[in-house]
Amino acid sequence: MKMFAPALAAAAVLAAPLNLAPLHAAPRDKGETEFQKLIAGRVPGKPVRCLSQTSITSSYIIPGKAIVYRVGSRTYVNQPRSGADTLRRHDVLLTRNIGTNLCRTDSVRLIDRNSRFVRGFVVLGDFVPYTKAKD
Repeated sequence: MKMFAPALAAAAVLAAPLNLAPLHAAPRDKGETEFQKLIAGRVPGKPVRCLSQTSITSSYIIPGKAIVYRVGSRTYVNQPRSGADTLRRHDVLLTRNIGTNLCRTDSVRLIDRNSRFVRGFVVLGDFVPYTKAKD
C-alpha cells in the first residue's frame, strides 16, 4: 500500500479542478482600474484613425487593456482590436509601418524586456483623444 501512496497523491492533484480565473482576472481588473484613473476628469473626443509618429512624445501600457500615447498635452488611448489581453507593463513595443503615421490596423509586436524575444502582437484600434474636462 505504501508503494501506491505517491501515485494516489499525484492522481488526486491532477484530478482536482483548476480555477485559473483569479489568475487572469487580476491583471484585467487592475488594467480597468488604471484606465478609469487615467480618464477621470477627462472627456473623450472623436476617435482618429492615425497619429503622426513624429508628434508622439511618449507611450505606456495599461496591462491587459490599452496603449496610451501622449501627443503634446493630449492623451490618446488605443484599445487594440486584438491582443489587448496580452499587454504587460514592461513590454517593449516594436512598430514597423510604412510612412510616418501609426494607424488603426497596424500591428505592434510585443517584445519581452528581459529575454528580448517577440512574445506576441496586438492590432491597433482607433486612437481616442482624452482632454481635461472644462468646468
